[in-house]
Amino acid sequence: MSNDSFLTQEEIDALLGKKEQSEEYSSFKEKVSLKFDQDEEYRNLDLILDFPLVISVRLGEVKKSIKEIRRMMPGMVLELDHPVNDSLEIYVGDKPIARGEVVVIQEHFGIKITGIIDPVDRINKLR
Repeated sequence: MSNDSFLTQEEIDALLGKKEQSEEYSSFKEKVSLKFDQDEEYRNLDLILDFPLVISVRLGEVKKSIKEIRRMMPGMVLELDHPVNDSLEIYVGDKPIARGEVVVIQEHFGIKITGIIDPVDRINKLR
């Protein structure tokens, strides 16, 4: 009897449909693994979602010498470099994340968000 009369393992698997099953199993295994990775990412995200962050708004800046700062007194007015009608940057920590404009809510100031800074722009500002 020659080896030509015998079926190879691949031919047997193909006849039994094992190859398709193993491909389906592989695909299923990848999906389960991906879902597990996503679930783990969501759990990790949940850990930080309640973490308090300080949001601040910078009205403007002014440069003064030490001599001028020593002469500061109550009632003195500092003129900032920021025009009144321009939008203000909103920061988390020292990183700008949005822009807004000043609004008055009863007896308090507030900031109306007018735009969120594009992630690419945020990265460029870090450089």
